[in-house]
Amino acid sequence: MATFEEELQKIQPALQRWLSILLLGKKIEVRGAGHFVREGPNIIVGNHCGAFKDVAAVLRAVPRPIFFTANKQLFTRDEFNALIRKHLVRHLGDFGLTLDALFRPLKGALVRFVSSNIQKVGTIPVDLSSGREDTRRQIQSYLEKGRAVIALQGRGRVQAKDPHPYVSRIRPGTPSIAYNLYHEAGISVPVTPLAIYGSQKPWLVPGTIKMNVGEPMYAREFIGGLANDIVDRFRRSLEVRVKALFLELIKD
Repeated sequence: MATFEEELQKIQPALQRWLSILLLGKKIEVRGAGHFVREGPNIIVGNHCGAFKDVAAVLRAVPRPIFFTANKQLFTRDEFNALIRKHLVRHLGDFGLTLDALFRPLKGALVRFVSSNIQKVGTIPVDLSSGREDTRRQIQSYLEKGRAVIALQGRGRVQAKDPHPYVSRIRPGTPSIAYNLYHEAGISVPVTPLAIYGSQKPWLVPGTIKMNVGEPMYAREFIGGLANDIVDRFRRSLEVRVKALFLELIKD
């Protein structure tokens, strides 16, 4: 049976074609690319305000196989199709319905490609309506095998009413996983902070997606006191770092 990495290699030609389509009109600029961890366990934590364009940009930028957590609706054709339609209507209203009809053949091909391969290449499903303990266990298992996992934080769009519309609150799951692996197995997982800006612009609209990669952070740097306090300090520091990386991007 083929490994996830082998399955990913099989679909690379088709994947790269789809990435080019999803990033039409967009250039990608990466600052701090040398901070990407090229081997061994790694968690990449970044903001998520550009829906599928964030995913496409990250796949283009990270120099190794990476494994995503993803809405479980992407694993089923009908649910994924409905999700795309909902996204278009939310952002574009009635014009979104027009685009949905206009690009129906292209959308159908994308839905078939993603739903047919997303599980084969090891993407981790997330049920947004329930607990995520199964997801956390699967992430931990991947890290124990030396894999890299990316956990984008947010719902894939700018939250205009939030204190920081582009960077959502970092959830405690990632810091908790990193701490547990260090505490229980002695595995010090580098957690790489990542900021993304420019992906919020609609598909086909020309622009630049900028990415800023920070130096890895480690759970061991926050050891002291109760486990919950350690995780919270790590979480808050990670959030501060992602916001700082984001501010560096918009100052350019």
